[in-house]
Amino acid sequence: MLWNSLNQTVELGWDFYLPVIMFVALIALAVPVWAAIGSAAITMLVMSGDLPLSAIGESLFTGIDAFALTAVPLFILTGDVLVRTGLSKKFLDVAEALTCWTRGGFGSATVLVCGMFAAISGSDAAGAAAVGRMTIARLVESGYPRPYACALVAAGACTGILIPPSIAYIIIGLVLGISASTLFLAALIPGLAILVSILITNIIMNRLYTYETGGNMGLGEWLGNLGHALKSGWYAFIVPGIIFYGIFSGRLTPTEAGATAVVVTILMGFLLGTLKLSDFPAMLVSSAKVNGVILPIIAFSAPLAEALAIMGVPQGFVTAVTGLTDDPSVLILLMICILIAAGCVMETTPNIVILAPILKPLADNIGMNEIQFCIMMITALGVGFITPPLGLNLFVVSGITGESILKIAARAIPFVLTMLIVVLLIAYIPPISTTLLPDIYK
Repeated sequence: MLWNSLNQTVELGWDFYLPVIMFVALIALAVPVWAAIGSAAITMLVMSGDLPLSAIGESLFTGIDAFALTAVPLFILTGDVLVRTGLSKKFLDVAEALTCWTRGGFGSATVLVCGMFAAISGSDAAGAAAVGRMTIARLVESGYPRPYACALVAAGACTGILIPPSIAYIIIGLVLGISASTLFLAALIPGLAILVSILITNIIMNRLYTYETGGNMGLGEWLGNLGHALKSGWYAFIVPGIIFYGIFSGRLTPTEAGATAVVVTILMGFLLGTLKLSDFPAMLVSSAKVNGVILPIIAFSAPLAEALAIMGVPQGFVTAVTGLTDDPSVLILLMICILIAAGCVMETTPNIVILAPILKPLADNIGMNEIQFCIMMITALGVGFITPPLGLNLFVVSGITGESILKIAARAIPFVLTMLIVVLLIAYIPPISTTLLPDIYK
């Protein structure tokens, strides 16, 4: 019904249908996402004749000619340096010291260190790989079934794009013309809410199935452990401290904070003797590979977004949807369903650059705050990292452990449900994502 209404509103023809069919077919054939998007965009522009083909080259470069995007490779590189210098292990030591007093302490520590890593790298996959290598074997030794241990790490690593600084918020800010610093500020409470929901879920699951015992520790012993961990690893928190203080105080842009974090992390690695010049080629190549996946998608999405805008698809979508119902609650739920379904089958970056310009007018139409819309969108897409068939974090932890993806996905269901509850709260309670913002954004 919705598709028929959209077709009647915009009068779509084969210049729209054929590129869409081509895009779906290429994705199904495992063609790289940037190539599938680029092929669909070029085909759409050629068939519609709305823009000269010569304009595509200019659109490709203008799509990534943004100072804000420089922050993406910088945060990726910071996360890589953090792992190679061993500073990430200090995060785990402090997190474990914080939670060792209670039963299920190491499981909770795993979730906390995922959040700490997220506050630096801004990448889910990097967090899942780094934390997974440090914790999964120990989680199994502590009594957790291996599939559940993998699911716990995969869920905790979802905070990579939800807790600022986040690459996803940089991209959506670029696409919609919103300051990344503002989005970082708005995402702080929602990101922590997701982290807390995963923590609570693990505590409940541990109580139900008694995965991990222990935790009978007195206050004095707990304080002693925590003091020792902080004394031996306090310097690791200099990096996230610089990022958060610099961005939220307004003294540094996200790009400047990323650059500062890279320099400080490298200097700390040299001072600690855990980083050598010979490590640099591998670090740079690793970070370049991740960045090389993101930027082509953004570049080729620009002409596709232009083609869809010229054809009136975003406006037609708003008209078609509001023609079915004008209840804001139902429309918000519809957007969430679209985002979660999209997150299950495609990565976050293409979902942002394709869906944000289409859904944003609908959010504006029902009076949703644009900042709230961005937070809701990224959080909903974040659920897709632990849901098949894509579930990037599932593939990462499966690759580390050799565990079946389906077994991990089955154990991740409780985390998916609690994350969905947080998504709904963000969508229907604006203050969750706007409380920390200046009045001008509320």
